[in-house]
Amino acid sequence: MIKLVYCLRRLPTLSREEFQRYWRENHAPLVKKHSQTLRIRRYVQVHTTGSQVTEVVRASRPGPEPYDGVAELWYVSAEEMIAGATTPEGRQASRELLEDEKRFINISQSPIWIATENPVVE
Repeated sequence: MIKLVYCLRRLPTLSREEFQRYWRENHAPLVKKHSQTLRIRRYVQVHTTGSQVTEVVRASRPGPEPYDGVAELWYVSAEEMIAGATTPEGRQASRELLEDEKRFINISQSPIWIATENPVVE
């Protein structure tokens, strides 16, 4: 399996709580609605906490501001991902998802890539 990883930064007009609520309550159902068309096998939202523990960990090492969350989408293969996204229905679903993402994600500050997992501790 392969994974699409999307590190999210919220729009500056949204608080972390507003961003995460929209992502969970509005965007997640839209992904679920299009999951079969796009051949998504698994979708996970990883929400940052903004807790004091995060600040303690960050103080121990230099680095940029944390992301507001990470979206992880699993596919059987790259070919399956491409096949799902290139049908007319898949292109329409992809457009709908992108238009919705523009409502809460700072797209230009949110890197996205395709990856494979290499488990070390399970």
